[in-house]
Amino acid sequence: MQTSSDRHAYPAHWEADVVLRDGGTARIRPITAEDADRLVSFYEQVSDESKYYRFFAPYPRLSAKDVHRFTHHDFVDRVGLAATVGGEFIATVRYDRIGPAGAPGPAPADEAEVAFLVQDAHQGRGVASALLEHIAAVARERGIRRFSAEVLPANTKMIKVFTDAGYTQKRSFEDGVVRLEFDIEPTDRSLAVQRAREQRAEGRSVRRLLLPGSVAVIGVGRGPGSVGRGILGHLCEAGFTGPLYAVNRAFERERAEIDGVPAHRSVRDIARPVDLAVVAVPAERVPEAVAECGEHGVQGLVVISAGYAESGPEGRERQRALVRQARAYGMRIIGPNAFGIINTAPGVRLNASLAPEMPRPGRIGMFTQSGAIGIALLSRLHRRGGGVTGVTGVSTFVSAGNRADVSGNDVLQYWYDDPGTDVALMYLESIGNPRKFTRLARRTAAVKPLVVVQAAGAPQGHAVRATRLPHATVSALLRQAGVIRVDTITELVDTGLLLARQPLPAGPRVAILGNSESLGVLTYDRCLAEGLRPQPPHDLTTAASAEDFRAALARALADESSDAVVVTAIPAVGEGAAQDAALAGALRSAALANPAKPVLVVHVELGGLAEALSAAASTGPQPGGSLPQPPLPGASAVTGTPGVPPDAEATAATNTPPGPKTPPAPETPPAPETPEDPETPAPRLIPAYPAAERAVRALAEAVRYGQWRREAAEPGRVPEYEDIDEKGAAALIAGLLDRGEGLTPGAEDTCALLARYGIPVRRAVPAPTADAAAEAARTLGYPVALKATAPHLRHRADLGGVRLDLVDEEQLRRSYAELTELFGSPQEVRPVVQTMAPRGVDTVVRSVIDPAAGAVLSFGLAGAPSQLLDDMAHRLVPVTGREATSMIRSIRTAPLLFGWRGSAPVDTPALEELLLRVSRLVDDHPEVAAVTLEPVVVAPHGVSVLGASVRLAPPPVRDDLGPRTLPAY
Repeated sequence: MQTSSDRHAYPAHWEADVVLRDGGTARIRPITAEDADRLVSFYEQVSDESKYYRFFAPYPRLSAKDVHRFTHHDFVDRVGLAATVGGEFIATVRYDRIGPAGAPGPAPADEAEVAFLVQDAHQGRGVASALLEHIAAVARERGIRRFSAEVLPANTKMIKVFTDAGYTQKRSFEDGVVRLEFDIEPTDRSLAVQRAREQRAEGRSVRRLLLPGSVAVIGVGRGPGSVGRGILGHLCEAGFTGPLYAVNRAFERERAEIDGVPAHRSVRDIARPVDLAVVAVPAERVPEAVAECGEHGVQGLVVISAGYAESGPEGRERQRALVRQARAYGMRIIGPNAFGIINTAPGVRLNASLAPEMPRPGRIGMFTQSGAIGIALLSRLHRRGGGVTGVTGVSTFVSAGNRADVSGNDVLQYWYDDPGTDVALMYLESIGNPRKFTRLARRTAAVKPLVVVQAAGAPQGHAVRATRLPHATVSALLRQAGVIRVDTITELVDTGLLLARQPLPAGPRVAILGNSESLGVLTYDRCLAEGLRPQPPHDLTTAASAEDFRAALARALADESSDAVVVTAIPAVGEGAAQDAALAGALRSAALANPAKPVLVVHVELGGLAEALSAAASTGPQPGGSLPQPPLPGASAVTGTPGVPPDAEATAATNTPPGPKTPPAPETPPAPETPEDPETPAPRLIPAYPAAERAVRALAEAVRYGQWRREAAEPGRVPEYEDIDEKGAAALIAGLLDRGEGLTPGAEDTCALLARYGIPVRRAVPAPTADAAAEAARTLGYPVALKATAPHLRHRADLGGVRLDLVDEEQLRRSYAELTELFGSPQEVRPVVQTMAPRGVDTVVRSVIDPAAGAVLSFGLAGAPSQLLDDMAHRLVPVTGREATSMIRSIRTAPLLFGWRGSAPVDTPALEELLLRVSRLVDDHPEVAAVTLEPVVVAPHGVSVLGASVRLAPPPVRDDLGPRTLPAY
């Protein structure tokens, strides 16, 4: 796209789609010579005041020389970027290097001047902030480390863009101009600011979809039976509070309405604004509908139409084109091939989905990628709710279909500060960006529970980043982030209902009471199997009355030795609905009197009890008071929602659909509010389960989540070690990569690199002959070990390839002869001699950079049992001291480290330090693609690294540290 005089080809990788502060989208791309007309048109729409601020003088129009200068760049010393909507410029930014790269003279070649111009109609949308992030990333790529800008003092908006970016800066005032200078390397503060903006923007982009002021359904058939006609009916039956419009190009022009809804041939014919369009036309007609929506100013689309990536290569290209087209108009898409969206808020009542019934309003948010799973989840939640409107109903529901644009990450951003959602349930068939999902999940889980079912494989139609991590490892990383991982949708609903209805348990101690001794024993056994600490069951006998249950539950809740109570109940002869209601009232009365602990009920053939427990909330005040329904611990309240500007907060609190424009938010990172006593909220409805294993599994997940919440409040820190030589390690890595020796450094370089981080490796001397082995042993000093290091024998002591405690030369030579006799020539065996390490437990420490998840640290015991059982612990780098401690204790074979069956406990603090040092090495130097320490012998005092390997590579692209962008289509 550039002329032959340009120094670099057009950098297509700088193109990106971004979400702006108000939830709309824009495309950022380099400015080229072909943009002359667009630049002139853009400049004509800028006010005289903005032009004055840009050029410090009246500047009504651009000269031909200006146009040429602003559209011809070398993409190194001179770069211009434009933000576009609908293909037209809405803002520009450019930098000019102060002195060419590598040029002599006093001017620094790593500094550039930067300047912006934003169309007045788009000011306040965060366009300049997004452009600054992208131009800074471009500049860093071209070797620029500092920006300078000159701004008129009256141009307070632009000064705020620079000062709020989070960079370390210096400000001066001279000749009536404010001069700003700042480094553009990412800092903790700049990343925090960037992610706060990301959260607000992406959350608002979903909010515009879920809280529309008006909806058009495109593809409403003239007769009953069409998908569009069905969705229109669902919107009407749900009582959507805003204007509805039916659209079908086959409508006669004189037709006024269909099913009482105004009918139009095209969205263009609708005289009023349309916020959301539901598209239910054949795939080949979707582009036309999207164009009409974009030209009319529609804010977002729900594309029900199929025939996209799920149908093969042609459909994948059609899907890419759909996303490109929608984003070009500033719209976001749910779908295609979507089931739809639901918002039960009284001020919205949106059922833009294929679900024939509107779910009961409640506090549970749901996201699925599968329409079938969405139907199942809604149905199960409806059955388990017992007819109650309240906490057990749905707040919002999103079924994203092929997830071409809006994903679970976006919905998490919305739920994070949505005051109407206390618990989030997600069914994920794929995770497009595991690194970002983990980051968002950790933040969300800190304020409200996030329960996830994760399918093992991605279906057709889902673009997923390649990952080398096993499914179990990804699950472990999600748990580390506070995600409550369950295996089935039944468990998803079971756990979600408990978390929505009850407070978090303070610990694993469980009291069990009921009128069935055998059911109590079953519950006790399941508690043990789930790692809980149950008390002996208290049998009330089958003659127990409702009052007996109430008194027993009250005593159990008052007992300080329990953290939760499971009530078991079987029907007695002659009992019926009245008895179920009496028992429900009695249990509820006791629970209300002591709201600090969760209560669960396991019932057998008492379906009426489950309904009565739910219905109790809607029959008026119960003994002990009425049921309060506050947010879950740490969840956003209706007032004072963290991270939401006052205007948006007020709108969300009243569930009022937004207007066409949202005022800009303050550029401050959201800081979730922490309640004074997060562990003792008031109880909610008592959940009932038809089997002990289901109730206990849900309780165990709540216990683990409660523990994670308490630990997340004090996450620990990444320790500093005075003996770490970060600069020396960087120089060594750079030298290895420059010499082309970096992919697999030799033993000497590997040991030298690890030594820079205080990780000594016991020296292993190659022994190609028996004489060489004897000489090595004399140098190292007896006793020694003789090891075969051939790939098929390495770390396989069970095969006889390792001989230990050789105290003299005679033993050494005899062992050498035995190894070569058993396994082949020395060239095949590759023997080495190594000093003996103190006896202990053999372990393995690994780290690898996964292209999707990032750097992962792994730990486990060495040997076949751990490998067969996949008994490894995993944590994302960097690892804190608290995480290193929990990592060691989380593997199933951990008792071997702590004195199992009378053995001596080993030095786990030294092992924790080793894990932290490896974590620091990988985090400090992204060129370290993999580290393996095996075996690491953990003795009663100290650790010994007996084998080590490192793999280096050019540093991977860290898009989570770069500017905000939407995933590429």
